Amino acid sequence: MCGIFGIYGHKEAAHLTYLGLFALQHRGQESAGIAASDGQRLYSYKGMGTVAEVFNEDKLKTLKGDRAIGHVRYSTTGSSTISNAQPLHVNYSRGEIAIGHNGNLVNAGILRDELEAYGSIFQTTMDSEIFIHLMAHSTHSKKEETFIHALKQVKGAYSLVFLTEKKMVGVRDPHGFRPLVLGDLNGAYVLSSETTSFDLIGAKYVRDIEPGEIVFIDENGLKSVKPFDRADRISQCVFEFIYFARPDSNIFGKNVYAVRKNLGKELAKEHPVEADLVIPVPDSGTAPALGFSEVSNIPFDMGIIRNHYIGRTFLSPAQSIRDFGVKIKLNPISSIIKGKRVVVVDDSIVRGTTSRSRINSLRAAGAKEIHMRISCPPHRHACYYGIDFPDEKQLIAATHSIGEVEKFLGVDTLGYLSPEGMMRAVGGTPKEFCMACFDGKYSVPVPKGMHKYLMEKERDKE
Repeated sequence: MCGIFGIYGHKEAAHLTYLGLFALQHRGQESAGIAASDGQRLYSYKGMGTVAEVFNEDKLKTLKGDRAIGHVRYSTTGSSTISNAQPLHVNYSRGEIAIGHNGNLVNAGILRDELEAYGSIFQTTMDSEIFIHLMAHSTHSKKEETFIHALKQVKGAYSLVFLTEKKMVGVRDPHGFRPLVLGDLNGAYVLSSETTSFDLIGAKYVRDIEPGEIVFIDENGLKSVKPFDRADRISQCVFEFIYFARPDSNIFGKNVYAVRKNLGKELAKEHPVEADLVIPVPDSGTAPALGFSEVSNIPFDMGIIRNHYIGRTFLSPAQSIRDFGVKIKLNPISSIIKGKRVVVVDDSIVRGTTSRSRINSLRAAGAKEIHMRISCPPHRHACYYGIDFPDEKQLIAATHSIGEVEKFLGVDTLGYLSPEGMMRAVGGTPKEFCMACFDGKYSVPVPKGMHKYLMEKERDKE
């Protein structure tokens, strides 16, 4: 999962992109980068770490021009190295171009093999680099046509921002897996993964980029084209609402906080329990816990305090880092919990080890009973569209019954929200959202044996 941002037509483009990325920091903390253009050439800088760690005023001053794109990364294809940080900036026969990508291509391995057979030399192990090589191989003379030529060959999930010397381009795949929104800042065009970036810089939300839409932005304004065959269904990622997006964002035409609160309300209806207190696992469990409390009439309190100076443990690629983060990230308040029957509301259970550690800490804090409620269905399938859900062997709900998960966690009861309850909360239908991580129904077929580091492993064999 990554965050992308772009702005065209503002003299403080690089600084505003920095702020835009700051608002999207929750979408990735491995690396950050910005590319800018003054209309003649591109300037770029990227590094490993958070936005604040990578950039300072001196670095931002080198990013000249009134147009810029930015990227924060959490790796879903390609390892976490500086060579894989984005935006990817290259100089090729048609000029300079930079790309920022949020999503995951399912046919990247096939396309890469074909391109290398025709002489392409790749500098990274990211699927995002595929776009550049496809454009370079295009026989079309116009740049807009080379974009379309490249995009028509890829399959999977992608929201994209491109920057050339003259143009900024925004793209959303035909299924609409990942969000991308368009804004206006005093006449400047703004693109972002989420509207929370607009709030920070004072931009006004205009609309969502539609599934299958490409917007070309230059000195003549915005041009929209829809060159793709219509997808058989829209597949907006429902987990954006459950976990990834910030609660103050609007994505897919809905407010994230309102949806999360509705998830908790549906959860209380489906899994009622007698208890003294409802407590969230902060932060993404807070709004569902409020909804649960409202419907159940069980008092809400912040029985767990989060240390905000450590990253989101779900987004830590190494298990050792994830386990360490669990111990220092969340701390229960014993004076609130001791002797109480508590309902713990969380957004999801993936491997189960993090949740078990949290339950153990609540027991140690003196909780009399612990009833866990999860604001989404059980995760039983891997995600191949840009979220780092592991394969089924590592997903506890795929290998254990609900009762076995309950026992593993050490809770008195466990309740997951049903798919039907989730859709009621979201206010949509399964035809509008991707729920493959829950039901295994992949709208874009996935090659057998696909893995986020597949391209690297294949090259290791050579």
